[in-house]
Amino acid sequence: MAIQTSKTQTALSEINVTPLVDVMLVLLIVFMISAPLMQQGIQVDLPKANAPTMNDIPDQLVLVVDKSKNVIMNGNRIPEGTLRTRLEAIAKAKPEIQVFIQGDANVPYGTIAQVMAEVKQARITRVGLVTEPGDPNARL
Repeated sequence: MAIQTSKTQTALSEINVTPLVDVMLVLLIVFMISAPLMQQGIQVDLPKANAPTMNDIPDQLVLVVDKSKNVIMNGNRIPEGTLRTRLEAIAKAKPEIQVFIQGDANVPYGTIAQVMAEVKQARITRVGLVTEPGDPNARL
């Protein structure tokens, strides 16, 4: 007759979470440091564009930003704070409209970016910048 023992061996099935917590804290710190850096961007000198000219498109609107930072649409100066409401009304009437922004070379980039943001907030997705043709033989 065989004698059976009542000893059963059980495997230790606990998970050590300490390394997992350490890795997660390191990742949290890395993301906290890198997130503000990604928001600010890097300043660069923009080259001239060597793009071909575009033909007249029927549903297009040109916004001109002059030297004194005035926004002009169809020859009329737009008062500050009313650009978005006018663009929203135009977007409702013509949902496929394209907006081209023609900015003076001496206007700060931030002003052009604000006008672009107003266009995007008016739910117009087709936005372009008008540039002078550059030298096609120039190197970038």
